[in-house]
Amino acid sequence: MPAPTTRPQLRGDFGMVASTHWLASATGMSVLERGGNAFDAAVAAGFTLQVVEPHLNGPGGEVPVIFQSAGGPARVLCGQGVAPAGATIGAYTALGLDRVPGSGVLAATVPGAFDTWMLLLRDHGTMGVREVLDHAIGLCERGYPVLARVAAAVESLAPVFGRHWAGSAELYLPGGSAPAPGPRLRNPALAATYRRLVTEAEAAGAGREAGIDAARRAWSQGFVAEALDGFLSEDVPSSTGRPQRAFLRGQDLAEWSARYEDPASVRHGSHTVHKTGPWGQGPTMLQQLRLAEVLGTGDLAGTSREGTDPDFVHRVTEAAKLVFADRESWYGDPDHTDVPLEELLSAEYARSRAGLVEDAAANPEQRPGAPGTRTPYMPPTYLPGQASPDRTTGEPTVRDAADPAARRGDTCHLDVVDAHGNMVSATPSGGWLSSSPVVPALGFPLGTRAQMFWLDEHSPNALSPGRRPRTTLSPTLVTREDGQAVLAIGTPGGDQQDQWTFTALMRILHGAEDLQETLDAPMFHTNAFPSSFHPRETVPGSLVVEPEVGPETIGEMRRRGHEVTVAEPWSLGRLAAVGRDPDTGELRAAADARGAQGYAAGR
Repeated sequence: MPAPTTRPQLRGDFGMVASTHWLASATGMSVLERGGNAFDAAVAAGFTLQVVEPHLNGPGGEVPVIFQSAGGPARVLCGQGVAPAGATIGAYTALGLDRVPGSGVLAATVPGAFDTWMLLLRDHGTMGVREVLDHAIGLCERGYPVLARVAAAVESLAPVFGRHWAGSAELYLPGGSAPAPGPRLRNPALAATYRRLVTEAEAAGAGREAGIDAARRAWSQGFVAEALDGFLSEDVPSSTGRPQRAFLRGQDLAEWSARYEDPASVRHGSHTVHKTGPWGQGPTMLQQLRLAEVLGTGDLAGTSREGTDPDFVHRVTEAAKLVFADRESWYGDPDHTDVPLEELLSAEYARSRAGLVEDAAANPEQRPGAPGTRTPYMPPTYLPGQASPDRTTGEPTVRDAADPAARRGDTCHLDVVDAHGNMVSATPSGGWLSSSPVVPALGFPLGTRAQMFWLDEHSPNALSPGRRPRTTLSPTLVTREDGQAVLAIGTPGGDQQDQWTFTALMRILHGAEDLQETLDAPMFHTNAFPSSFHPRETVPGSLVVEPEVGPETIGEMRRRGHEVTVAEPWSLGRLAAVGRDPDTGELRAAADARGAQGYAAGR
């Protein structure tokens, strides 16, 4: 008899939505029930996530999307905004900075989420702006239940909000104090912003597509850009109250739009895995897949919730160290830097790198490869120190930088599939409530994705105007041999996204049939490479595991030389996934029970 799962895997043939919040999944399913397709549902769910998970994403953030229209090829829609025109390395170093800050308006890039969702809706959806925004507007106006994690985040940030960020205090400290978990929290300013966008769209009066484009203009060239320009035209206080003058301007919004791209892809067995290009960390998963083929990792993956093979944990961890060293040395916006992606994803390169994986844990130094005999860029190493007094910096979770077991990174994720075979995977993030002050006229803060740039012109991920920061956001789409999509999967988690998802994908591609059982299996990751988030620390030799991997595996990892930290039970990852069998039309879905808020819905 199979081991019980936390929830059943959902099965049906009408439509499936899985996300990191039950209200977003319910929104997506509602749209499908009203006749929308997977793209309509994904857009509506994405806007709902901006409302109900404000500690993890918002309208001022970004979103990469990987999707397939029924019968079409896999495609990427890049929703990562670029560095503003005034954001140069010299401009930051003149302020005495050696790294881009992790919070405040100095770290803002162009907000990319709205234009991305609207472009996806215009080109692949069937509904208008009102239909995909109505759930989000209703939740803003009526209120949404405050998650325990939202309440904890606001409680921690209350001193900053109360002393320095008046717009944030007005929204998140009703009555002058942080909300308790459970009661409903409203955002009337964001509701008004969304309603005006709907009005602008419907005033265009020339059809669905014209209305969507009118909303896009209202955002990038109209009242939203004007409000941001006005807010940023004067100094804005940092979390300490120190005034900052942002580099972002309204003109930066006007000059940027989301765009379609081909995915980076690697074949693994009878499937092909599709990721973003090297402006995201997505190709790290593809490199891990190549190494797994050489190392035979997939044969050890297993699906049990009761323990994990020590050889599997060791090989995955050691391969990840190599791959993420490559990420720092080679990845960046390919529009601005020469990324040797073809060589990095080649079987020959994987074979040359696999020889570095031995029975014992590797030494703590970074070991990037040298594809084409090039010299790799070596980033500076910042070791963990004392916890920062800054309550807002870095990732959207409050943590102690000296504690490698603390939950590092979080955001949102959603996957949708419909009966026609349309499939979408998206990872919205940025613009969380701890990132910078709420813009009172709009009801949301700006993002801080520029913190992922290096202030070193020799880095492939060096800051420069118009360049995309090498983001961590990493949705995944899988197709079978005939090109039809069979799986969309992803997770929040910053640098851990392509570790946790890789572990789940290994299990799925090597025999696991129940998506929920796969997501329930024990997780682990390494922090033994530079973090993407300020203060960019590296934890040499790090291996963080859930205790559910089993005491034998934990002991064996320590014997092999890993610096093992045992995390809290059931604490790593918040995966979501949807699947489709093109031969039978059966749809499946599952959502991680970790965090007690992600859910799948479908029939």
